[in-house]
Amino acid sequence: MNKSKILENAEKKLGISQLNAMQRQVLACTCDSTRDLVIYAHTGSGKTLAFAVPILESVDANLCSLQAVVLVPSRELAIQVFSVLHALSHEAKVTVCYGGHTVEDERRSLAVTPAVVVATPGRLLDHARRRHIDLSTVRHLVIDEFDKCLELGFSDEMQHLFKAMPHLCRRILTSATAIEAMPGYVRLNEPIILDFTDLTVAPQSRMTVHAVMAHDKDKLFTLYHLLQAVGSGLTIVFLNHREAAERVFAFLKGKDVSCGIYHGGMQQIEREMAVAMFRNGTHTVLVATDLASRGLDIDGVKHIIHYNLPLTQSIYTHRNGRTARVSADGSVYVILGPDERCPDFITTDKDLHIGAPQHLMPLKSQVVTLHFAAGRKEKISRADIVGFLVASGGLEASQIGHIHLSDHYALVAVPRNGCHKLLEALNSARIKGRRVRITLAGGKA
Repeated sequence: MNKSKILENAEKKLGISQLNAMQRQVLACTCDSTRDLVIYAHTGSGKTLAFAVPILESVDANLCSLQAVVLVPSRELAIQVFSVLHALSHEAKVTVCYGGHTVEDERRSLAVTPAVVVATPGRLLDHARRRHIDLSTVRHLVIDEFDKCLELGFSDEMQHLFKAMPHLCRRILTSATAIEAMPGYVRLNEPIILDFTDLTVAPQSRMTVHAVMAHDKDKLFTLYHLLQAVGSGLTIVFLNHREAAERVFAFLKGKDVSCGIYHGGMQQIEREMAVAMFRNGTHTVLVATDLASRGLDIDGVKHIIHYNLPLTQSIYTHRNGRTARVSADGSVYVILGPDERCPDFITTDKDLHIGAPQHLMPLKSQVVTLHFAAGRKEKISRADIVGFLVASGGLEASQIGHIHLSDHYALVAVPRNGCHKLLEALNSARIKGRRVRITLAGGKA
């Protein structure tokens, strides 16, 4: 594919008018197609674009074969990386494969062989074993967040995938953190090591880290009072286990906080909806396990709260990487119980003692999300939804927030005020000549 056209798409579709220094250096190094590349760069520094451009540039859209694979450790990161590659690609077909939704939809997508596949290791191996895809033609491989992909938990799947791709001519590995030793099956070829962690502005330099002293071992009310103190701004609350996340989520919901929950025990569609409703402002607080510390690229996250202390420095780094992205500022809060102390890898700027405020503020968002029971596969577009809301719902275009369009559903942010009358009007109307069931995502407003 043509490099200038790829970069033109970056400006038109992603709003990126020029590459940063890290991305330019990566592109310069990929001119030598005989050398592998290992890239270390901070979260939010633009690693995805850095590898997306050379990968697409290496693809021949006229070939009816799979030429490049991007492996990622989580479904959420798969979706994010796919969205970038899909936006940049003007000729070559890019497909995404990940667990948690139907294999059949992916099988149909793979029936016309893509040039590039973005996938989680387990789902890609499943498609290969079912003979939905031929990996033997793959020449270029990216392992994004390789520190996670190459952990022992992925070892068997990764080794089988490497055996299925015997003709690799280039490997690009990216991460914000290093690993102790590179597994032998990766077979790096005289890799060029690019470490931008000291050259780029670390997100930590744009963060203020607060130690928040909890008077009780149970930190629930400290968290609630902290949320009152920080006020507006998207906030992620991190916990170590899904059971703890469920407990904190239930407590905050009981306090009428506009919050969502996100962990590995949820169905994929539930996780997608939680992220979409956090991104569009329906939920201003997301209670999450460390699953959310990778792959969630959401603009405007202002606050990270460590309800449970992170178990390692790597986890701490990736959690904090959800805020202060690119050039933004952010705040980090570490809640410490009476018997807890910060581990050595956490350096705080301020100590806070949060008491009960005299006047509790409502922590309720002024946005709700409409769920449309139809999506891309039903030939519904974002433009269709906007036109429908204006014509049948009486909304101004400026009142319509972020639209998340999935294969079989859509989520649309609209004002909370008047949402029930809006629902009545919409459910008595037709979109593109058909009735579509529309409800409030997440239940009552």
